[in-house]
Amino acid sequence: MVFTVGKMSAKDIFDNNRYANDPRTQFMNWALMANEAWDYPADSIGYMTGATAELNEPQWAARYGFFQMPRVSNGTAQDPHYLKAWGMVTELERRFEVHEHAGCIRLMGYVNRAHMGSYGAAVESSTRPADITATRDYRYKYGIGLNMEQELAKNVGIFSRLGWSDGASEAWTFSDVDRTATLGISIKGEAWRRTNDTLGMAGVMNMASRVHQRFLAEGGTGILAGDGTLSYEPEEIVETYYDFELPWQAHGTLDYQFVNHPAYNRDRGPVHVLAARLHWEF
Repeated sequence: MVFTVGKMSAKDIFDNNRYANDPRTQFMNWALMANEAWDYPADSIGYMTGATAELNEPQWAARYGFFQMPRVSNGTAQDPHYLKAWGMVTELERRFEVHEHAGCIRLMGYVNRAHMGSYGAAVESSTRPADITATRDYRYKYGIGLNMEQELAKNVGIFSRLGWSDGASEAWTFSDVDRTATLGISIKGEAWRRTNDTLGMAGVMNMASRVHQRFLAEGGTGILAGDGTLSYEPEEIVETYYDFELPWQAHGTLDYQFVNHPAYNRDRGPVHVLAARLHWEF
């Protein structure tokens, strides 16, 4: 049994993945760091006060967490109405081997309650552009997620995340995503005599619920999405990176992302993102 109490990142406890988990060393896109349909409890820099309990056995684990919520969307101050504003998450993990290659499946469910706006109420209001802040009340938001990883051969592994949220209440803590699907591969560099190098490639599809689409089409804005109008298409992303070992325990990374229909808008993009990263642990 492991108990954790204090200010933490819920992502450090839940929704981990061997191949796509840490933007400091692996993929940089948020959808490949975490399940983007999980509006995980956090302030604007990713932390929140809470308590978690984990039961670990050789082949499985069960986790539960209870967290506070921010006072406003993507804010830093905590909501002082502790009995009205909270986030809960539960995860079941099953570890296994297929022909001596390790694999894992994690099933997660969450329920949040916070002073959130309603996409439906904002659309039905005569106010334009649609104003989510005028509809805020203490509401629930819930969803589920599936997280999978499987080693195919030595130094080669694949991974996937699937996520769904009810998509009725506004994005509160993470992103404007109601449905997500990811699939990727990670290859260590032993085959080309670079044992501590990693090549990663992955694809992402993010979607919004129907009422969320209407809200954005009526000029509504969220944490990251919304520009006054919307010609809806699912957001499609491809990311590839190469992480290479440097002297003195440092690593460098070259990363490329292609984003089609950014923020669900077929009239925007495509966007090309080039990035370089230096990571040094000592």
